[in-house]
Amino acid sequence: MSAALPSFMALPGYRAPGMQRVAGWLHQLAVFVVIASIVLPIAWIVLTAFKLPRDVYTLDAALWFEPTLDNLRTVFEHPWNLGDKIVNSLLVAGGAVLLAVPMATMAAYAFSRFEFRFKQPIFLTVIASQFIPAAVVVLPYFVMFRQAGMLDTRSALVLVNLSIVLPYAVWMIKGFIDAVPIEIEESAMVDGAERWRVIAEIVVPAALPGIITAAVFSFTLTWNEFLFALIITKQNALTLPIGLIGFRTDRGDLWELMSAGGLLITAPMFLISLLVHRQFIGSLSAGALR
Repeated sequence: MSAALPSFMALPGYRAPGMQRVAGWLHQLAVFVVIASIVLPIAWIVLTAFKLPRDVYTLDAALWFEPTLDNLRTVFEHPWNLGDKIVNSLLVAGGAVLLAVPMATMAAYAFSRFEFRFKQPIFLTVIASQFIPAAVVVLPYFVMFRQAGMLDTRSALVLVNLSIVLPYAVWMIKGFIDAVPIEIEESAMVDGAERWRVIAEIVVPAALPGIITAAVFSFTLTWNEFLFALIITKQNALTLPIGLIGFRTDRGDLWELMSAGGLLITAPMFLISLLVHRQFIGSLSAGALR
């Protein structure tokens, strides 16, 4: 006759020590796989950007090779001219953010504080426009800009990207404005403060983490946008992601130059994330608390 099991072993959440160790190993393995899948491609691009062409296709030089800065110099020379494309990307992304953030803040404040007819359907329509595939609207944009004589211009790209990032920015900022107690605004207006002053001195500082997060995401989406820039631009307003296509030549893909260009694309995003990571984490925490 077998001995009875201790009472604590019959509890629903009980696991034997051996099973706990196996579960811990599996958890660590899963974390390692996820981290490796994110870090390894980035590390491979960084390493390839500093390789000579002969080292790119050699497994022996995967990690140990003679580094060079020639690739970073070459991409700025003719015929690649990535310097002009970086300027275009900065102007387009910066212009879209400078227009989107004030517009989104005002729209978010209106949706948060005012009551008007069809408020909820309009807000849902704004949010739903975020889910329209880019391939569906790229042709109407192309026809519209061609008739307006705006093809291959940075202004056209700013307007297109504004329509992409504005719905997300409105949604993000509205959540932070909702968290600002309306009693503070009412008290300030009772004391004689005008609406614009209440927004500038009370609402905007309180919602600043969300505004910064919306600005960072808007800049990132615009900086990395590819399809609209591919269709609408031809020569004068080419952006950095489109410039990477030029590294596909008759002799094949120039992986060392493509990696150098990819490094130039990702470096600004990395620097921005380092500068605003506190505000970004604070906005996520605030969103989670709400």
